[in-house]
Amino acid sequence: MKLYGYWRSTAAYRVRIALHLKGITFESISVHLVKNGGEQHGSDYSELNPTHLVPTLVDGDFSLNQSLAIIDYLEHRTSDNALYPQDIKSRAKVQALALDIACEIHPLNNLRVQQYLANSLAATDEAKQKWLEHWMNIGFMAIERQLNGTAGQYCFSDTVTVADICLVAQVYNAHRFKVDMSAYPIINKIVQNCNKLPAFIKALPENQSDAQ
Repeated sequence: MKLYGYWRSTAAYRVRIALHLKGITFESISVHLVKNGGEQHGSDYSELNPTHLVPTLVDGDFSLNQSLAIIDYLEHRTSDNALYPQDIKSRAKVQALALDIACEIHPLNNLRVQQYLANSLAATDEAKQKWLEHWMNIGFMAIERQLNGTAGQYCFSDTVTVADICLVAQVYNAHRFKVDMSAYPIINKIVQNCNKLPAFIKALPENQSDAQ
């Protein structure tokens, strides 16, 4: 199994965590998102993934993009260390929280949005920072309120789920951009608990071979 990604990609980070939690051995292949104008735009990679985004998972002759689709595929591929509850309503709640993070917070601060703000709209560094802080804080405020009714050690009681995977990767991104996270004690507690686990430690961006 191969995972095409980039050490600092939030979406690739999610998949690395899931792979390690599942105990699945994989080869990590770096796609540098900045070097040479972005290797994700090269002909070989864009043929594999026409969206020009990471990650892409390759399992034999099967390839798949989109981090949450990949995680769902891994969940069905092996039942070890389930990342979703079995109960249909609980599973839906976990999935909804993961989507709140992956679809509502993350896309507004990823690399291509930042590049568009700077290159096409001539946004200053200060304006880009305000953009990041505005959208992350709106998202985190909603997540914190939801977690107030569900959290134990992790987002949903005391079992790691895909919601924790998405939360940890997004909070890492927030710290990278120096977003003040002091207003979110439940989020911070969950992230601290997750980052004590071996799978999360192995998946940390700075622990990847292409980290720069």
